[in-house]
Amino acid sequence: MSRIEVPMPQMGESIAEGTVSRWLKQPGDAIERDEPILEISTDKVDAEIPAPSSGVLSQVLVGEGETVEVGTVVAFIETGAGASANNGGALGPEPEGAKLDPEPVASDPQQLLARAPGAEEAPSSGLHPADSNAQSSRQVAADEPICTATSEERLRTRSTPVVRRIASEAGVDLSRVPGTGHLGRVTKQDILAFIDENGDASTAPAPPVAPTPPEAPAAPSPPPAPPVSEVADALWDRFHGEVVHPVFPVRDGDDVEAMSKVRRLTAEHMVLAKRVAPHVHSVVEIDFTAVDRLRRANKASWANQGARVSYTAFVAWACSRLLRDFPTINGTLSGNNIIHRGAVSIGLAVDLNPGLIVPVVHDTDHLGLVGIAKKIADLAGRARSRQLSPAEIQGATFTITNPGVLGTMVGMPVIPKGTSAILGTGSIDKRVAVLADPDKGEDYLAVRKRSYFSLGYDHRLVDGADSARFLSRLKDLIEDFPEDA
Repeated sequence: MSRIEVPMPQMGESIAEGTVSRWLKQPGDAIERDEPILEISTDKVDAEIPAPSSGVLSQVLVGEGETVEVGTVVAFIETGAGASANNGGALGPEPEGAKLDPEPVASDPQQLLARAPGAEEAPSSGLHPADSNAQSSRQVAADEPICTATSEERLRTRSTPVVRRIASEAGVDLSRVPGTGHLGRVTKQDILAFIDENGDASTAPAPPVAPTPPEAPAAPSPPPAPPVSEVADALWDRFHGEVVHPVFPVRDGDDVEAMSKVRRLTAEHMVLAKRVAPHVHSVVEIDFTAVDRLRRANKASWANQGARVSYTAFVAWACSRLLRDFPTINGTLSGNNIIHRGAVSIGLAVDLNPGLIVPVVHDTDHLGLVGIAKKIADLAGRARSRQLSPAEIQGATFTITNPGVLGTMVGMPVIPKGTSAILGTGSIDKRVAVLADPDKGEDYLAVRKRSYFSLGYDHRLVDGADSARFLSRLKDLIEDFPEDA
């Protein structure tokens, strides 16, 4: 018999945590491999999480409504012939034979520091040294408060590694911090607000020291201040890793509601994206007459193949063929390095009303026009019914968003974290255009279907000339779209 961990999955490259919405199975229930056992919610997707193995759900570590970091163990599954039901509740004790020694909540800053992520921990009793899951199991035990605490007290003191790290670095006892999370759980925003209001414990006056005997050496001088570079690094880490929204007074007649989890995390991601990447936008006007002609000519043929080829499919096809020639637009900055992505995978923003999700057409440049159209329709349909898998919202190297479908003439979208560019497509409208007649050598007026495209790009990596060249080639490719695409 063995125990299998069920971790909080990574639901997107920019997602650091998830909320357990509902447990579909309870401790003691028999489960099959790939059978859904819980539902989770993030700012990007709601999803059912399948069991990694067949067996019995022996223990649930995270209750409904709780938010934990990606990778946190949320449950255990017992496998093998000896698997049996566990009588523990949703936050019940460890199964017999695998119980770990509980660790009391530390109020000493040094003890908190010792429990911070990355700190060395003593071996845990009851687990075989060869158990590949021993380290993560020890971490679960270290997160648990003393056994005499009530269930609500256990939930309150169970904080994420990030919160514990911040508390240990500031010398703050988490039991003193008012929590606003589920059942009073201390969140990252809570600990940061507490430190801002009360200051770091590390900067508080030292307690009185008993007089030293005459023969004792003089008290050591205070440690030197950290180098300026370290201070600057800490400020930068805080700047691009924390978001605190300003608070405004409520007036008579106002209606106040708390932000949903989706809205809160979306707001944080947008602020961080704008803080880190210097956004620049370039705009070009594109004639869709050739594309419109191809759509009318091939509509019946594509319908026989079970496809409806939208304007977005044409744009995605054209971009996928050009991005290989523009590695900075298809890449990203990582520290002091530039990552040139080995694949062209295009994310396509889908309106959920309310909310937004960006499913990804992986290896877009390996698909034909009809294949891309089918993939877009499938992903968009399942996005709206909340049926996307985690892999289907990860790995985008470039993004297309289409505010034009709702009538917007042109948009200036925010670049998603982990990429360097995003294309915004405006509405495709009939406009009077001035065209040249090469035979007569003169200009004339005509009504054409046209649209404004904006390319938002990270100016740390993408130069204005690169953007101009990309948009110019995109315009040429769409206006003279190949019939064999």
